[in-house]
Amino acid sequence: MTQFLQLTLDEQVGQRLLVGFDGTFLTDDLRYLMESLKIGGVILFARNIVSPSQVKSLCHEIQAHAASLHLPPLFIAVDQEGGVVARMREPLTLFPHGAPALGTMKAARHFGTTTGHELAQIGFNMDMAPVLDVQPDGFSGIMERRVFPGTPQEVGQLGVEVMKSLEAHGVLSVVKHFPGIGRTTLDSHLTRPELDTPMADLRKSDLLPFKGAIAEGTSAMMLSHITYTAMDDQWPASLSRKIVKDLLRDEMGYDGVVMTDDLDMKAITWDMVTVARKLFAADVDIALICHRSDRFETLAAAFKDLAKKFPEAHALCVKRILTLKETIRRPDTA
Repeated sequence: MTQFLQLTLDEQVGQRLLVGFDGTFLTDDLRYLMESLKIGGVILFARNIVSPSQVKSLCHEIQAHAASLHLPPLFIAVDQEGGVVARMREPLTLFPHGAPALGTMKAARHFGTTTGHELAQIGFNMDMAPVLDVQPDGFSGIMERRVFPGTPQEVGQLGVEVMKSLEAHGVLSVVKHFPGIGRTTLDSHLTRPELDTPMADLRKSDLLPFKGAIAEGTSAMMLSHITYTAMDDQWPASLSRKIVKDLLRDEMGYDGVVMTDDLDMKAITWDMVTVARKLFAADVDIALICHRSDRFETLAAAFKDLAKKFPEAHALCVKRILTLKETIRRPDTA
């Protein structure tokens, strides 16, 4: 890939960082993140959002600055699931009850079409949605207000419809949270949950929606921070070679972009050098860090050292990212 060959090592490493930042405009720190760390993407939260027109201006400034630095376009992401997780508010269309109310293909299509069109209009090119987690019948967990209704097969069908509808309007879809957190009662923002669900149960339930999304060509997949003891009793899915490399990539055949959930969550207690090593070993492409800290620099430095030691593994990850970026509808940065 010629685009890959043209990037310096620092630029290649930066493509593997998707980060949050402070501010509602192109601040000096955001310029630094682009100019020095060569970040490959940003994610916006309420702290970055004032209005659609302000977000549109911010996205334009970000992409224009990337172009001036001869960098690939950035992923500009947001969590817009509807319901309890929707960073953009009115005047954008709100879906107040979220995925649980999207029980038909028509409703799922309407959500994806509307959300994709509105996000693309203001400069987003990535939505951290849909949620493909399955909540068992009669179970009450932390995801009950964020999951599609129905059987695992129905969850997968509804999620794929959202995924396709988002992408039809130029917004990349990130399905989550592999291999499924619908059975979880603890919050990985606050602790590291463990699930001892047998593999046979995971295969006939939790994994099915992700299998369907893979078959339909999902662009990217987000990993959970849950420890699945039946597969790996030491490391959460986001850092597990057994779950990412062995299960997701080798067994399930997924060769697209894989990213972590937010590495700022309390579930992640290891230092960033250890995290970088585990991500390399697991074949995870992108590290997501949602709050500004020196972890950005530490992780970039660790990735760079590992890229020198394992150039083929690093090159494969960067090529997957750049291949996905080639599908982004380039904004007018003039």
